[in-house]
Amino acid sequence: MNKEHEEVQSESDIIRGDVLESIFCHVPLIHLVPVFHLSKSWNRALFSSLRHFNKPKPWLIVHSQTSRPPYTTAASSVAYDPRSNLWLRINHHPPVEYVSDLRSSNSTLLYMLSISKFSFSFDPLRLTWHQADPPLVWRTDPVVAMLDRRHIVVAGGACDFEDDPLSVEIYDLETRKWDTCESMPAIFEHSAASMWLSIAANTKTLYAMEQASGITCSFDPISRIWLGPFDLRHDPNIYFSVIGISGDNLIMLGLLGNSENVKDIKIWELKGESLELFKEIGAMPKELVEKLKGEHASLSSIKVSLMGDVLYIYNPEEPQELVVCEIDGRRRVSRWGSLKNAAVNDGVRVTERAVLTCADVSLGDLRKAMKSGKGSLNTVINGILQ
Repeated sequence: MNKEHEEVQSESDIIRGDVLESIFCHVPLIHLVPVFHLSKSWNRALFSSLRHFNKPKPWLIVHSQTSRPPYTTAASSVAYDPRSNLWLRINHHPPVEYVSDLRSSNSTLLYMLSISKFSFSFDPLRLTWHQADPPLVWRTDPVVAMLDRRHIVVAGGACDFEDDPLSVEIYDLETRKWDTCESMPAIFEHSAASMWLSIAANTKTLYAMEQASGITCSFDPISRIWLGPFDLRHDPNIYFSVIGISGDNLIMLGLLGNSENVKDIKIWELKGESLELFKEIGAMPKELVEKLKGEHASLSSIKVSLMGDVLYIYNPEEPQELVVCEIDGRRRVSRWGSLKNAAVNDGVRVTERAVLTCADVSLGDLRKAMKSGKGSLNTVINGILQ
């Protein structure tokens, strides 16, 4: 009798787990945090649902800041969760101390650099900030990237009165010290600033590319030397390009034609020692190219914030419209869509500047943020991804 009861109970648990998994697929990630405090069977169903069905996807986080000193900002930022198709407000407790322009040279690291302090954040929700002495060379617009969880590279962007405007330094988070490296290649003499360069970094390599020419060099953090230059303009019709890391692969987005007549926006994956192997993995639909243009007839540049296999593409002059694309396991674009930027309205465009980053935000990250008291989240608006 007991054995029969156990079998019935076991079958009941399996059915209940299947039903829970199905339910959890439709619940926004932020509302799943309380499940942590329920039974073990609910936890198993929850993590099974997240692992096998509606999986978490990289979030887009939009940080707004006033465009003039003293660089104050609201004590919050907004984030888009593509799994849940929701915009969320992230409330910072206490508010971040802003010492200079808020910047991000690539998708993962947020930082501020003043003459007296280097502040940076790389946790998923950007709730924890680290403080360090500034680099040895004073810089106004460098490229900055985290190569692993320990080292941050700061390159170029030096003031005119510095001896070497191409100087490179690495900050070690463990020793809290700066170390100088081989300077950037001379080919970047007139473009060694984040305004002109697009950068991408994984744990092994930093890539820097001139957006206007496609000339690219790579930096090895172990040998601390630069390689290249490599010419990534395999198609002469490309007039502007940016790069990023998808998974562990270098990708390039290119505008083809000219700023007054954009014929295509394409994405390529690049491989090979000299990045000579190009594979086209997607072309943006024409209607989305038109959305990126916004109110302007031309499109001179784009920016991209990405992590994993999700890319958020936008026009820096018209940031209210975002184009989202996803890359599948075959390394092809499997989905295109557009999204209204919940952080942008007419008033914001006049008085504030926006910095976009990407992050893998897990259920554990949300639970940790709420438990620590450093942040809270609430829903802003449905994402309405089209």
